[in-house]
Amino acid sequence: MITSLQGTLAAATPLHAVVELNGLGYEVNIPVTTAERLPALGAQVKLHTLVIYREDAQTLYGFATPAERDFFRLMIEHVTGIGPKSALNIMSRLSLPLLENAIRDGDVGTLAKSPGIGKKTAERLVIELRAKVGATNAGLPTGSGSASSSSPPGDRRIHDAVLALTALGYKTADADEAVRHATLALGPAATTEQLIKKALGR
Repeated sequence: MITSLQGTLAAATPLHAVVELNGLGYEVNIPVTTAERLPALGAQVKLHTLVIYREDAQTLYGFATPAERDFFRLMIEHVTGIGPKSALNIMSRLSLPLLENAIRDGDVGTLAKSPGIGKKTAERLVIELRAKVGATNAGLPTGSGSASSSSPPGDRRIHDAVLALTALGYKTADADEAVRHATLALGPAATTEQLIKKALGR
């Protein structure tokens, strides 16, 4: 099992990355939320990976953090109707903190706005994953980096900033994207107020 891949970033698009390691180029499927955090071409990059085996193919999926990889695995293993492509679409549309909060809160409306995800599939996400989201590495490898039962402070700041933008009229996905970019620009120490101001001014 390939759980991570570290090498030189040779190519990147919003949904794919090519990582060169020991003379080999590995094509990795990634969500937009991971593509946003990739370094410049030619730089070293580490992706936390999951390999999906099919009769006619082996496909590599990569994520910026172990928690994102583990959430992807949860969706494809536990939610009927969610395959790798659908799961990648969901994680491209919304950041992990917002996804986890939507599931915990039963926010079907937010989940259903992801491409290819209707109301019924969004409801299944909530039903199947509510007890698992935030569980302490339940059924996952030790040290996987999954979220704990309470959201980390950083997650709460992001969540609160997104809520503030939606209250100002932003669509949830647009607010989430703006806050993601603000977080990348300001770093992990930024306050909720700073994230909001940066998101509004970008």
